[in-house]
Amino acid sequence: MKNLFYCYLLFSITISAQNAIKSGPMVGYCEMKEAVIWLQTEKEASVEIEYYEKEFISNKFKSETYLTKKENAFTCHVLLDKLQPGKKYFYVVYIDKQKISLPYETSFNSKKLWLWREDAPDFTLALGSCSYINEESLDRPGKGYGSNYSIFESINSKNPDIMLWMGDNVYLREADWDSKTGIYHRYTHSRSIKEIQPLLAKTQNFAIWDDHDFGPNDGDRSFYNKHFTQQAFKDFWANKSYGLDVNQNEGICSTFSWGDADFFLLDDRFFKSPNNRKTGEKTILGKQQLEWLIDALSSSKASFKVIAIGGQVLNTSARFENYECYKDEKNYLLDQIKKNSIKGVLFLSGDRHFTELSKISISETQQLYDWTVSPLTSGISASYKEDTNSNRMEGSLFAENCFGIISFSGNAQNRQLKLTLFNKEGKELWNKIILKKELE
Repeated sequence: MKNLFYCYLLFSITISAQNAIKSGPMVGYCEMKEAVIWLQTEKEASVEIEYYEKEFISNKFKSETYLTKKENAFTCHVLLDKLQPGKKYFYVVYIDKQKISLPYETSFNSKKLWLWREDAPDFTLALGSCSYINEESLDRPGKGYGSNYSIFESINSKNPDIMLWMGDNVYLREADWDSKTGIYHRYTHSRSIKEIQPLLAKTQNFAIWDDHDFGPNDGDRSFYNKHFTQQAFKDFWANKSYGLDVNQNEGICSTFSWGDADFFLLDDRFFKSPNNRKTGEKTILGKQQLEWLIDALSSSKASFKVIAIGGQVLNTSARFENYECYKDEKNYLLDQIKKNSIKGVLFLSGDRHFTELSKISISETQQLYDWTVSPLTSGISASYKEDTNSNRMEGSLFAENCFGIISFSGNAQNRQLKLTLFNKEGKELWNKIILKKELE
């Protein structure tokens, strides 16, 4: 009887600790010497993470203790700073000193030290945009706009090294964007669904935003709560940095590298001019961010320079908020890429609720591509029927819930990208191989 009581007590403690996590854990950025794990607790709690290499399970490391607070929606970013390059680590979460047992793998990989030693490592990056999670009490009347949440399980089944969230990762409603309480409620609600948790737990996650996770539809720099949504973005994602100013209080642009690719994560909202303003400079990125991007591209020695931005860049239709509506800034950026002999550029975009690949030539040999991948769980749009995108590649247009995988592979002489589009069940819809030399 006593043994039965102790078993029951142990079971009760385990269940209690399990319920302490609201969402996560999520793997954030991973470098050679450090990584960050994000998570959200149900209430104020202490958080620690234990981590180890599988081959050296007896040699475990433990993070500092972090306290989650209501002002940040009980989120925390746990720094793991005892890593070695190119290793796979497993990790365990402790909430209020209680071990949390999760039914899926919790692991991450530190960045490999390969330069001057060997060819760049092969890796895969998953991407998608427009993720709507229904909440009937606050949604518009009628059928829910979100569906097919199992797509996150399909992405996880591909075992990508990185997941890049391409904006509209949450959809702020009218009840949300007017207050910090509403904004944090929306992020919490969207992050908490069960289908997303295994993907978060063992894949590096990076994000940009677009209008629906920034504020109202077509939001711009005039949005009065943009500092609240910026703080929520910082609290719920684990990018390496946010914005260009020293205190990281302006925007969410960032950069990271993996293998022989540099990634530039752009902010198309914080500095964007209002659509209906008829005077002044018409801009998406703003002068400071635009010049930072050109500087960073010019300095990069990576084989591939991947630019992630919410809206389409190479679509020739001046509709909605495509870059074609900001013709002067778009032309300036493309001209600077050409004049500075910047090689290896690939644009990634979302927003449009359909998928397509656009392509232009900026010299006799160099091509630029813009792969739009959308939507993950949001509604499908037929707006492509009114587009006059002369740069769309034949056969690349799809209007359904989907996600993309980019495979970076090959030795130094034969490096290539393979773009593959999958439907919500993980079935391949389309692929395109782009050789490194096509981008040079």
